[in-house]
Amino acid sequence: MHFLPLWFLVLSLFLPRVALFLGWMSHWRFPVAPAPVGDLLSPVLWLVLPRLLVLIMIFFSQGISLWFVLHLLAAFGVFGFGTHRTVYRDRYRDR
Repeated sequence: MHFLPLWFLVLSLFLPRVALFLGWMSHWRFPVAPAPVGDLLSPVLWLVLPRLLVLIMIFFSQGISLWFVLHLLAAFGVFGFGTHRTVYRDRYRDR
C-alpha cells in the first residue's frame, strides 16, 4: 500500500487545487501507475472538481481510511453548506 505525503493530505483539506498543483510542480507523481482517472480526465477534474480528484487519489492509494473520511466530510461541507450561504446572502441583498 502506497501512502500520499502528509503535506499533501493536510494542504488538500483546505486548498485542494493548490495542493495538486504543488505536487505536480515538485514532480511528485501519483504513487499508483497508471493514474486511476486517466491522463485526459485529471486536468478536467483539477479545474472543475479538485476535491473529487483528491478523494479518488486517496481512495486508490489508501482505501477508506481516516484521511478519506476527513476529505469526504470536507467535500460535503463545501458543497453542502458553502452554496447555501451564498444563495441566502444574495437573496436578501437584492431587497
